[in-house]
Amino acid sequence: MITVGEIQVDLSDPSTLAALGGAALLVVLLILILSALRAAKRSARAVEPLAHHMAALGQTVQALGQGQERLAGGLASVSEHQARAQASMQEAMERRLEEVQKGMSETLHGTSTRTARSLGELQQKLEQIDRAQAKIEKLSGDVLGLQDILSNKQRRGMFGEIQLNDIVSGALPPDAYALQSTLSNGKRADVLIRLPNPPGPIVIDSKFPLEAYEALMRAREPEAQAQALKAFGAAVRVHIKAISEKYIIEGETADGALMFLPSEAVYAELHARLPEVVRAGFDARVWIVSPTTCMATLNTMRAVMKDARMREQAGEIRKALRQLHRDVEIVGERAGKLEDHLRMAGADVAGILTASARAGKRAERLDAFDFEELSPGAEVVPLPRG
Repeated sequence: MITVGEIQVDLSDPSTLAALGGAALLVVLLILILSALRAAKRSARAVEPLAHHMAALGQTVQALGQGQERLAGGLASVSEHQARAQASMQEAMERRLEEVQKGMSETLHGTSTRTARSLGELQQKLEQIDRAQAKIEKLSGDVLGLQDILSNKQRRGMFGEIQLNDIVSGALPPDAYALQSTLSNGKRADVLIRLPNPPGPIVIDSKFPLEAYEALMRAREPEAQAQALKAFGAAVRVHIKAISEKYIIEGETADGALMFLPSEAVYAELHARLPEVVRAGFDARVWIVSPTTCMATLNTMRAVMKDARMREQAGEIRKALRQLHRDVEIVGERAGKLEDHLRMAGADVAGILTASARAGKRAERLDAFDFEELSPGAEVVPLPRG
């Protein structure tokens, strides 16, 4: 039993079931009819756009036909334009290719010229490098030779003597010094400068304490430096003592001598770090000189020699001045006599000119004299002959 509102339906009743089945069938039919109507409506709506599309498609086909005709004309125009453009492009490419070839030719010519110039300059540079290399090799050989010389004590002494000889020969005249001169005690001096008395001849001896100096330069630790500096000072003191004992001879040489150090570095190191050794040389009357200070000292000696020679020649100069004064007096006397002679000659010439003028006037009067005007009895004075 089902109650719907106030109505009660008995489902067990066959008639009720039949009525319900009919109602249900009717509802289904209505639903099917409504669905068919909706489908027909949708089909009509679907067919309507298709018709429109078909119409539009016909118009499109017609437009495509017209477009195809226009496309054929356009393709002909494009083909013609392409042919003209291709010809113009060909001509432009040929012209451009010619310009490029011309430019490349000029560029290659310029490049060839610059390359040739660069090769020439490079050749010159290589020649300069070869010359510089040769000079460097020669200098290297000279340096090695100098090292060999300095490594040998005897050769090192000869090197110092040669350098000293060059300096002395460049600063003094040949008669102002003597090389390897033997003194009265049998000792041979490297250079003996012939200074006048006082101070007298002075000796220059070359010394080169290279080993002690190199040991000082190699030392790095403070203690090693102190020991090397002490050894360097001791070596120089030994040389000072030897020069003082050998080359200072009373009555024969000057009261002092010079020790020549052929190295400015050794000289500077000695004066900078061992001034007491330099003072010891002063006390021993031995003055230490380098190549530079030796040249300055020799120039001073040359001035002293020149002054001494001027004093020696002072008597001769005075005598020559007296003779010159007498010669001037004689010239004055003879000039006075010549003036008198010239004055007398002038007076004589004036007298001659006066007599010549008088004679001329008389000759004129005689030339104008008229002999026909003489009276028959007039006396004629004969002219002297000869």
